[in-house]
Amino acid sequence: MRPFDYTRADTSESAARQAASGGTFIAGGTNLLDLMKLEVMAPEALIDINRLDLGAIEETDDGGLRIGALVSNSDLANDARIRKDWPVLSRALLAGASGQLRNKATTGGNLLQRTRCLYFYDRAMPCNKREPGAGCSAKDGFNRILAVLGTSEHCIATHPSDMAVAMRALGAEVETLNEDGSTRRLTLDDLYLLPGDRPDQETVLEPGELITAVVLPAPVDGKQTYRKVRDRASYAFALVSVAGIAKLENGRIACANLAFGGLAPKPWRNAEVEALLTGEAPSEDLFNKAADLLLADAQGYGANDFKIPLARRTLVSVLNELTQEAQQ
Repeated sequence: MRPFDYTRADTSESAARQAASGGTFIAGGTNLLDLMKLEVMAPEALIDINRLDLGAIEETDDGGLRIGALVSNSDLANDARIRKDWPVLSRALLAGASGQLRNKATTGGNLLQRTRCLYFYDRAMPCNKREPGAGCSAKDGFNRILAVLGTSEHCIATHPSDMAVAMRALGAEVETLNEDGSTRRLTLDDLYLLPGDRPDQETVLEPGELITAVVLPAPVDGKQTYRKVRDRASYAFALVSVAGIAKLENGRIACANLAFGGLAPKPWRNAEVEALLTGEAPSEDLFNKAADLLLADAQGYGANDFKIPLARRTLVSVLNELTQEAQQ
């Protein structure tokens, strides 16, 4: 462990100012502390934000919820409003990590987990995420859990969050605060960056920019589900996951919101797939066409080739579950 400075922020504004000068926020620390122990990340200063007033879940005027960045994953998953009106989010949270980690992990921290790759954690191996230009060891190495969509020649790491996948399907937005006191609201699509030629840059957040809350829009009518395919029943990252919301009217799909985990460097959503499904009667042929469209640009790298047919089967199964009533 390398030496570092440690301070406790009393306000969001002071936390942002301190971090803008080179510090790193810490709340639950479930990802950051691991990376510091391995010296993958070596911040010169940690700014503890646990004292900030960001731990509430509040109803918004339009019927949604504003979730403070310090709300724990356990509290969010077990909130009665989430379980009733946004069950896909509760199920995704409960599918992630262990109970002990969920008790510590925060909403903001969950969104900012580093994209996962064994070589990112192994400082003896070249990694463009740690050192741009060093090379990507994963492409020709052990890449079984890595991405098949949204990759680049520089990086094929996978975003690990289950929660973010559900929030992407729900259309959640992130509120942030900058060091100068300005705020902005970002969709999850805008928050995350694809690797391109700078895989070390994972989000659009500026130095010192603090996530203060996540805002869920009003509940979406229809059936919700979260399907996570993984190597073991608990405490494992998704090989493929699907957060699905579908509403049926007169035997046709009135709307379909779908987000995918385990497939890309960020929670993945494809508007063309959703448009293809909308207005159509559910059928196996339609669902296979949706899978074809989703995976048209998918690329495996050897050990992770199986993810492409696995994603197809998982999507078709989820769509059948969401539209089962119309097909009976």
